[in-house]
Amino acid sequence: MDADQNSPELAGSRASGPLFGRKKDKKGKDKNRDPKPAKTLGPLKMIWAELAKYPSKVLLAFIALIITAAATLAIPAGFKLIIDDGFASGGDPARIGMLFKGLLAVVGVLAVGTALRFYFVSWLGERVVADIRLKVQNNLLRLAPGFYEENSPSEIASRMTADTGLIEQVVGTTVSVALRNTLMGIGGTAYLFYLAPQLTIGLVIAIPLIMLPIMYFGRRVRNVSRTSQDRVADVGSMVAETLGAMKVVQAFNQEHRETGRFQDAVELIFKVAKKRILLRALMTSIIILFIFGSVTMIMWRGALGVSTGEISGGTIFAFVFTGGLVAGAFGSLTEVYGDLLRGAGAASRLNELLTAKPAIAAPERPQALPQPPRGSLSFRNVTFRYPTRLEKAALKDFNLEVEPGETVAIVGPSGGGKSTIFQLVERFYDPQAGSIRIDGVPLTSADPAEIRKRTALVPQEGTLFSANARDNLRYGNWEASDDQIWEAARAANAEKFLRDLPQGLDTYLGESGTRLSGGQKQRIAIARALLRDAPILLLDEATSALDAESEQLVQQALDRLMESRTTLVIAHRLATVRAADRIVVLEAGRIIEQGTHAELSDAGGLYSRLAALQFGSTEAA
Repeated sequence: MDADQNSPELAGSRASGPLFGRKKDKKGKDKNRDPKPAKTLGPLKMIWAELAKYPSKVLLAFIALIITAAATLAIPAGFKLIIDDGFASGGDPARIGMLFKGLLAVVGVLAVGTALRFYFVSWLGERVVADIRLKVQNNLLRLAPGFYEENSPSEIASRMTADTGLIEQVVGTTVSVALRNTLMGIGGTAYLFYLAPQLTIGLVIAIPLIMLPIMYFGRRVRNVSRTSQDRVADVGSMVAETLGAMKVVQAFNQEHRETGRFQDAVELIFKVAKKRILLRALMTSIIILFIFGSVTMIMWRGALGVSTGEISGGTIFAFVFTGGLVAGAFGSLTEVYGDLLRGAGAASRLNELLTAKPAIAAPERPQALPQPPRGSLSFRNVTFRYPTRLEKAALKDFNLEVEPGETVAIVGPSGGGKSTIFQLVERFYDPQAGSIRIDGVPLTSADPAEIRKRTALVPQEGTLFSANARDNLRYGNWEASDDQIWEAARAANAEKFLRDLPQGLDTYLGESGTRLSGGQKQRIAIARALLRDAPILLLDEATSALDAESEQLVQQALDRLMESRTTLVIAHRLATVRAADRIVVLEAGRIIEQGTHAELSDAGGLYSRLAALQFGSTEAA
């Protein structure tokens, strides 16, 4: 494959620039992996739109939410009745028993309501995340390959996992907690005013004074904890790097240095951890002092009220109980708001992927390609620049006519534009000038899917998927029968090793086909192209990375594959293209010579020099 295709300068087909920059910190880590909180909750509209598709589940979850909030607040009211009514009645066992049975009924309602609330909100969370993932994936599959050269695939994968996980937390937990605490806070405050207005006014003043230091220390603890997690991640990366390069470490006697590096990293973790422990210790002591001090003050004031007959013992108990619930509800709302902002940040990032527009799309009224296909290719005055390298043309005024059934080899120095031709043929990009035609139809006038149905690609390295042999073979034609698969495997010199696999076609080939050799993977790629049965064949340096025996088997398979097909061959090893009908020599995006191997060898040009280097001057001549 050409060097120009792998160049980091290359970008996707959107001239507007990357959807999200690959921002790195000073250590070179990808900052985008940790979604930043949004400034507003506006991006959560995407989630609400998905929730609106399930109104019955949302309604049931909300009803369960109201029931559980009401039942929770009913518990202190029940204890008030037990203390004031049951005990005041002289300790009548029947009366006390009836009140406790009522309280147990409330607890039962709370348990059932909580279970229903958990089920419905969790169901909504998982369902919404599944829908969003599916919509994002469908849109990602529509985007041109250039998009993934400009935008990091690992970053996109992070959004599809970490960000959707945050959204699931927002829908399945955070929103539910926010609504429940809002209802508890409002309802509890109203009940407190009903119980003891004067005490409630004092509590309303005290709660913010209690919450401010808790929020301050809580924020500091979170920041330090995040730093601690980063340092632990550093150690994990260091361990993986060192163990992965253990042969190099030991070969250069660097064990002592690596031990020192690891010790420094571990000590840094301990230093950060000490700060976190100190802050948590301070926060815990302040929480205990403020909360229990406030409870003691309220009980003190309430006890004086009970002694004077202003309030009852049940009232003061219910007041303290409900006050704790209200304080907890309002306190958690501050945490919930932060979680909602983080969820909004994740939603915003996913929405960018969801709304990204494909740079290569079918026209409103695509022109049909002629039937039956002929397999002709035409490049007319084509000039193409990659969007992020506009100052340099990958192809300049490129003209090439390929007749049906003709085999044309494309050779030349790396960076000359060879792989660019393949990308333009499959319409992964559109040229800035000129036109490309298949069977006389301009590519920009046709549906890209129909264009690609007429091409079959055998890449430089046989790309396999984490699946069994059958699925990898029929990727070119998913409807192919086993008989057709074996016929293609036989033609690709792949039948023998496939039959020797433990489960035959059902054998799992490992991630990226790791259980196969390079030659075996390449022959599966050829069989896949045979099953595709397309009129135009694109061979991208298909034998460059193989040993002599594998190369011979693959070349035999390629010869069968090329029969009666229009073929474009990219090759650096000229031995593979000497039999081509025509050889095109590219340099700096222009055709500088073309002809047969014999003609070009005698011409004394670039091809002759390349042939002399590879074959020796005598054979080249």
